Amino acid sequence: MDTATPSTHVTSPSGGRYTSSRPLRIAINGYGRIGRCVLRALHEAPGGRIEIVAINEPSDLATMAYLSRFDSTHGVFPGTIEEIDGGLRVNGRDIAVTHVREPEAVQWGAMDLDMVLECSGHYGSRADFGRFLDSGCPRLLVSHPGESAEDVDYTVVYGINHDDVPSDAQVVSNASCTTNASIPVLAALHEQFGIEHAFLTTLHSVMNDQPLIDGYHHKDLRRTRSAMQSIVPVSTGLAQGVERLLPQLQGKVQAKAIRVPILNVSAIDLMLKLGHDVSVPSLNAALEELSRRFPGLVAYSNHPHASIDFNHNPHSVIIDGSQTRTNGDGFANIFLWFDNEWGFANRMLDTTLAWARKFHLQTQAVPG
Repeated sequence: MDTATPSTHVTSPSGGRYTSSRPLRIAINGYGRIGRCVLRALHEAPGGRIEIVAINEPSDLATMAYLSRFDSTHGVFPGTIEEIDGGLRVNGRDIAVTHVREPEAVQWGAMDLDMVLECSGHYGSRADFGRFLDSGCPRLLVSHPGESAEDVDYTVVYGINHDDVPSDAQVVSNASCTTNASIPVLAALHEQFGIEHAFLTTLHSVMNDQPLIDGYHHKDLRRTRSAMQSIVPVSTGLAQGVERLLPQLQGKVQAKAIRVPILNVSAIDLMLKLGHDVSVPSLNAALEELSRRFPGLVAYSNHPHASIDFNHNPHSVIIDGSQTRTNGDGFANIFLWFDNEWGFANRMLDTTLAWARKFHLQTQAVPG
């Protein structure tokens, strides 16, 4: 069975519905890879009950419009994008744009917002997030983990714990693309087989903290090297993120990350020591069942894939059953694919709607 075919973003694996009197009004802070994918995903899946009313991005308006229309990874925008006085007009809807670097310089409180999506990646501490709240941001959804668990009110992996967001939360993290890919698989396997140890190696596409050619680019000396000429080991907080969300695996998880010279789509090579021996067929049967439990979030495929097959795929994770291996004594190896941009951007939208339901905001579909 192959459930890896791309689909539009899901609204809730638990079947939640959102009744409404008006759209959910959000703003985006930081209009880079994730920010632009969030806007595009919203317009590629109409009826999401979300309206983007403002974007804050230090870059100039002409460049913002151009990069919104034409994307080297995800193609030409499926609609219209125009520059207007003071903002963008996307498929006929106006979005106000500001160009400041400090979040407290934006008058969030004057925009009648329900939420700000922090997509710049520049802020990680509670003090940083407080700069948004103090300038009128009612709620902040962050596109990366907090520096510590205490820096955010809650961390969501959509499909696992999105129904448990506290209704009075002000700062919520959408975790990371790697946590969204690994947590559903680890949680299911631990429940069924028991995980004694896990080692995750992320093979991640290049990112903006790497240069095209060697240069003075980062404190991590490896990230001073050309992104497109080398496989580059980098640091990762994935193990801590997994243990934060799955405390039953505390002390059992290690991880490392390697950047590889492709633009998009990443993978996780997952090594496991399970509580008892398991065969490849039984392990794959459990993984395929997981994909049926979480349609739109987890997919399963046995085809001989390459990474490009999953570009623009909205799932959090696609399990490659053709790569599953076992080696006795409970040892198992599983291979996971994920579009680190598109899948994660869709989860930002899903978490936005799930959180909105928690604070009892009534929303309605934004006409497409």
